Amino acid sequence: MYLIGLTGGIASGKSTVSKMLVSFGARLIDADQIAREIVEPYKPAWQDIVNKFGEKVLQADKTIHRAKLGDIIFSDKESKEYLNFVTHPRIKAEIKNQIARYSNEKNAILILDIPLLYESGWDKTTDENWLVYVQQALQLHRLMARNQLSEKKAMDRINSQILLEDKMKHADYIIDNNGALEYTREQVLARWNEVKKKMEEKGNQFNG
Repeated sequence: MYLIGLTGGIASGKSTVSKMLVSFGARLIDADQIAREIVEPYKPAWQDIVNKFGEKVLQADKTIHRAKLGDIIFSDKESKEYLNFVTHPRIKAEIKNQIARYSNEKNAILILDIPLLYESGWDKTTDENWLVYVQQALQLHRLMARNQLSEKKAMDRINSQILLEDKMKHADYIIDNNGALEYTREQVLARWNEVKKKMEEKGNQFNG
């Protein structure tokens, strides 16, 4: 198994890249999806959130209203720290469970799609780390359009993460997502083929 950490900033195009990798044959662990699953109604993390913030952060079907919760945590440091406290250990445990499931597949290329790759230390457990990069002006434009946010709210979300320019210093491979989708795909496919070749060479050495 070969483990690739995939990260970026909010609205940088990370999910687009992960979908490309899956189409090439990669296995995927999606930390955002895990984060959504652990706060499904009446699960322990959901209960912790409701106990703290009240039913004002719930929708009619009792699911978490992500936009309302986001408005709270991105404007209040203590609330954000509490949310991280009740969710991050559970997300981490599930990521470990999923990695373990693939650990015996020696030819598998596993993508760990996680926004907080560096912030949470997962970059130290991977074989290599990729960063999806966009300029902040484009990131801001995409986020405002995608989530229907004001410029201030969008910038609060961007500033809550390590800046992409700082993450670039630590990445093994940078995907420039400022241009056309096909240009992004060419970069992803090129590195994918390099990883596959590396794994094949390693396998031949082992078998030889």
